[in-house]
Amino acid sequence: MARYTGAVCRQCRREEKKLFLKGERCYSDKCAIAENNKEKRQGTPGQHGQSRKKQSEYGLQLRAKQRTRRYYGVLEGQFYHYFELAEKMQGKAGENLLQILESRLDNVVYRLGLASSRAQARQLVVHGHYTVNGKRVNIPSYRVKPGDTVALCDKSKALDSMKALVEANSARPIPMWLEYNKDALTAKVTRLANRDEIDLDVEEQLIVELYSK
Repeated sequence: MARYTGAVCRQCRREEKKLFLKGERCYSDKCAIAENNKEKRQGTPGQHGQSRKKQSEYGLQLRAKQRTRRYYGVLEGQFYHYFELAEKMQGKAGENLLQILESRLDNVVYRLGLASSRAQARQLVVHGHYTVNGKRVNIPSYRVKPGDTVALCDKSKALDSMKALVEANSARPIPMWLEYNKDALTAKVTRLANRDEIDLDVEEQLIVELYSK
């Protein structure tokens, strides 16, 4: 399965925003774009990173799409497929797109604090550490539905590494659309996410404009 294997901090520098791709590092001064990072590099990556000109309308739309893809760790083909699904749904296509991305199993695991980043959540899902409605699911792109219950497998609960992981992320706020039981490490999906509950710097209207050309 194709995936990005380069330096993830480079992606944050390219977007000039925190994409929260490396867990705890993103909240520390070691972050590639942290203000207090003494080794912070100026400009975006690449030979011409220091001399980029003012972006065109298309450039702004492209960056909005790329930034959103990188937040969720989704490749181009799959992202466009999600947009096609969003267009066929009732409501605004941009908000539908974000709702689809939020309902991915790897994102739900991350939102619950059962992984430090979406990339780590994706890896742990592939390794079979989580269940949906009591059945083990190892597909990161699996989309949860209202009424589904996501849980950490019983065997995984006993692992010291998983205990440490859960403890390290215990302070992360849980979205209102997830009903989380911290003792049992289970969560019920009460509904799908609303736009105002998604705390990411996403300009979905620019994505719609880009794909509508």
